[in-house]
Amino acid sequence: MQYRHFGKLNISPSLLGFGCMRFPLKGEKDSDIDRDEAIKMIRYGIDNGINYVDTAYSYHGGQSEFLVGEALSDGYRDKVMLATKNPTWLVKTADDWDNFLEEQLKRLKTDRIDFYLQHCLDFDSWNKFKELNLWEKAMKAKAEGKIKYFGFSFHDDYEVFADILDTYDWDFCQIQLNYLDTDFQAGLKGLEKAQSKNIGVIIMEPLRGGKLVHNVPENILAKFRDYPVQRKPVEWALRWLCHHPGISVVLSGMSTIEQVKENIEICSREDMIPGCMSEKELSFINNLANEWKEMKQINCTGCNYCMPCPNNVNIPECFRAYNYAHSVRGDAHDVSRQKYKWLTDNFADASNCIECGACESACPQHLPIIETLKVLHEELIK
Repeated sequence: MQYRHFGKLNISPSLLGFGCMRFPLKGEKDSDIDRDEAIKMIRYGIDNGINYVDTAYSYHGGQSEFLVGEALSDGYRDKVMLATKNPTWLVKTADDWDNFLEEQLKRLKTDRIDFYLQHCLDFDSWNKFKELNLWEKAMKAKAEGKIKYFGFSFHDDYEVFADILDTYDWDFCQIQLNYLDTDFQAGLKGLEKAQSKNIGVIIMEPLRGGKLVHNVPENILAKFRDYPVQRKPVEWALRWLCHHPGISVVLSGMSTIEQVKENIEICSREDMIPGCMSEKELSFINNLANEWKEMKQINCTGCNYCMPCPNNVNIPECFRAYNYAHSVRGDAHDVSRQKYKWLTDNFADASNCIECGACESACPQHLPIIETLKVLHEELIK
């Protein structure tokens, strides 16, 4: 496993971090985690070099932290740096912040959290953070040894990100970044801003919720196949991130033991170090990304923050069918209509949307969900 520099912190995290929001499931509900398999995956990752494990209060319908606490028993807790997040949207008073932290310590079966994040900061939640003076809460928790480092995860425009970084002396931050999202939210500009302040950066959505690996458009796959150096799409995505020296950890929400093994193998190669891509390779990925971004798709990462829908619309699956329809595969529209018919038959299609807006207020990508559901329903119901 390759290990990285972490800004001003004197620690060496593994390049690959274990993201705990996409565990294998036993049933249809996001909370129905296959506990035995998930624990097996986490422990395999730790046994093979992963030393950074990331979860959150809300992941898997609130079950992820319990699972992680169980997985890190039997001596595994002391082998990793454990990260979790205070649920920003649920904090109404300053005391709520303390109460959630205490609950999370119990869920995780630990007396301290190494990396504690203010979850999903955007313009509104950032203002609430300041109004409630939650920075003082975090500093008190650090002094008491309940958390070791304090940071934040981010979903908004660069200007908000810069203001957050400049307001307090953060230990680290977490941003969404991949070769399609270079100008999205904090983006590469945000990475450079954090690096200039010597702040370690954790990367989420390195594969765009699997979009950069699964159901890749045929024209994009053809470009990968024609390139002189043969690499799988997952390696191209991870290598592009690894190239940037300001990145400390790349989180991957892995759903199978095979994904864990593949990602560990890639992130353990000797050449997976800062500066590992040539100018020719960077240009190739940049041109490929520009072509991909011009395609008619919605940038859903499948995080499930919009779920459950109060009227049973399976929003991520609707978007998955819509994106597949525009993946430039020969049978794309036919397959997508079949996928959408299954949603319709199970009363989970977009026609059930009552435009309550709950999904859009919860979406960290700030996607126009309601309008897109109308468009995709009209297209896929034919």
